[in-house]
Amino acid sequence: MNPKLITRREILKRTSKVTLGASAAAITASRTTSAFSQQDSGEKQIRIGVAGGGFGAGFHWHEHPNCLVTGVTDLRPDRRERLKDRYRCDTVYESLEIMLRDARDIDAVAVFTEAPNHEKHVRMCMERGLHVISAVPACLTLEEAERLTELKETTGLKYMMAETSYYRHYCIAAREFFQENRFGELFYSEVEYYHPHIGDRISPLSYYKGERTWRYGYPPMLYPTHSTGLLVGVTGEKMTEVSCLGWGNPDNPALQDNAYQNPFNAASALFKTDKNHMCRCNVFWDGTAEGERAQWFGTKLTFYMPGSSGQPLRLQGPAAPDWKELPDYWNRLPGTMTHNPGHGGSHPFLSHEFVRALVEEREPVINLSISLDMTVPGIVAHESAQKGGEQLKIPQF
Repeated sequence: MNPKLITRREILKRTSKVTLGASAAAITASRTTSAFSQQDSGEKQIRIGVAGGGFGAGFHWHEHPNCLVTGVTDLRPDRRERLKDRYRCDTVYESLEIMLRDARDIDAVAVFTEAPNHEKHVRMCMERGLHVISAVPACLTLEEAERLTELKETTGLKYMMAETSYYRHYCIAAREFFQENRFGELFYSEVEYYHPHIGDRISPLSYYKGERTWRYGYPPMLYPTHSTGLLVGVTGEKMTEVSCLGWGNPDNPALQDNAYQNPFNAASALFKTDKNHMCRCNVFWDGTAEGERAQWFGTKLTFYMPGSSGQPLRLQGPAAPDWKELPDYWNRLPGTMTHNPGHGGSHPFLSHEFVRALVEEREPVINLSISLDMTVPGIVAHESAQKGGEQLKIPQF
């Protein structure tokens, strides 16, 4: 890590020791009062609280045989009601703060609140002694990445980021090709996430009751993980350098006045990895393309994932299997969870992985380190775009 980040880390160590030291008794107490309950089979039953009734209402905690939803919360009454109905949970709190203060039967929290608050809300939960699964991105700044790292080291609690690309079925296939060495050397990838107008003035997601939401004018590269996850989630590589260019539609008022001082609604980055490989990464809020897609280029196999461009599933090269369609991955889930709610069928897999990681007392596959490997490159890419494409080093956590 470069000297500036070392200095920041030392500062954060000093400040976090005060916060975490003050909460150590609370953490110990909560672990005592929040011990996992047991099923008749002897396996642990994970008690989870869900915060955030937008994206957070699309998961499958209530369908998992090792999980109970014991509390739900959102600041909006309509979303609280949605969570209550979705998870069949009558224990409803008006805020995350109230749930953390009053709940005595929660082992973990699903933090699906607004992106700028993820690090803050994760910290609140882990300082209370609770494991966390968080919506993406993990954080918005390098300082927040430092704080999460310190928090994880201090508490030893489990953290997982709910990155949907990891369990898109095409990504599962690519990951298994990589593990089987079918690609040969996977030297180049193209990873893409396109979501037209999501941060624009015309988007209903940019407003609530006439007030701007966090999405208004939000920088594309601060939401990188649907793209970066399609490489990190396949090879485990770390992105070490980046040059990024951004473009802003001059007709978009959201780019003239937003909370992020952001002038871009499309960005394209070229990353170098620790394996000396190349990755071209796009995140666009403008244009007509939609969805998430990747292309993985190896010396023995090239894998084209289908996307909104009309590109079909295609496998080329001497190591390519003769596939017409993907294998069935649904048999890897409990029978109660074998259905597709969107995002490439990823939600049941993410739910299952987090619950099983807690039951088995192991790190989730998308642990904090991997989550930051997906998140931090976008933070530095946005900085590069602000500097006209200057090539920058990416700190490692």
